[in-house]
Amino acid sequence: MKYALVSDIHANLEAFTEVLKKIKEEECEKIVCLGDIVGYGANPRECIALVREHNMATIAGNHDFACIGKTNINYFNSYAKEATLWTRKITTDEDKKFLNNLPLVDYHENFTVVHGTLYSPELFDYIQTTYDAYLSLQLLESQICFLGHSHVPITFFQGDLISYTLNPVVKIEEGVKALINIGSVGQPRDDNPRASFATYDTDKMEVEIHRVEYDVEKTMAKILKAGLPPPLAERLKYGR
Repeated sequence: MKYALVSDIHANLEAFTEVLKKIKEEECEKIVCLGDIVGYGANPRECIALVREHNMATIAGNHDFACIGKTNINYFNSYAKEATLWTRKITTDEDKKFLNNLPLVDYHENFTVVHGTLYSPELFDYIQTTYDAYLSLQLLESQICFLGHSHVPITFFQGDLISYTLNPVVKIEEGVKALINIGSVGQPRDDNPRASFATYDTDKMEVEIHRVEYDVEKTMAKILKAGLPPPLAERLKYGR
């Protein structure tokens, strides 16, 4: 079976639309969303609608829960906080009901998905070091865990020591556990402005990170027109 995995869409409709086109070309049979549909961008309602339209198996991200008051935004930076308050105003009760019902962790054929970490999914901590990865790999019951949150694609492996790779194509070896960050659809932060998502072929046991061009200028213009903080638009040009 071939899965597509998306994360951190962040209300970026242009990026999400182009990613969905690429997913169709890849002939994926199921799409899994790792959270943060909303936040930062100008099209939260439209992105929620696309997730629902494509019947994606979806978990919650911190911005999804922030939109409905389940995450304390006092810990957000000023731009994220302002974007959250704006998102709360324009999303409908139906949108919020959908976000409220999302789980923090989900389980599939031979993989697990979480937005942040397995050791405290409700805290939305980041996995950025081999030690961070170790803490979640110790709790991983399936062979693979896909995650997002940091917006930086990277794969950690559990062996005698925790190792990692930035290679966009990863072969999953028998008996080796892997923690795979699939990057961000709507707000990449690895100095690459192209949208990021992953495919996972369970027959080949192979994961590939894909990068997709989209109309960044159009997205930026929407953010500015909505009155959201200008740095949220500017960063998209640089993938930061």
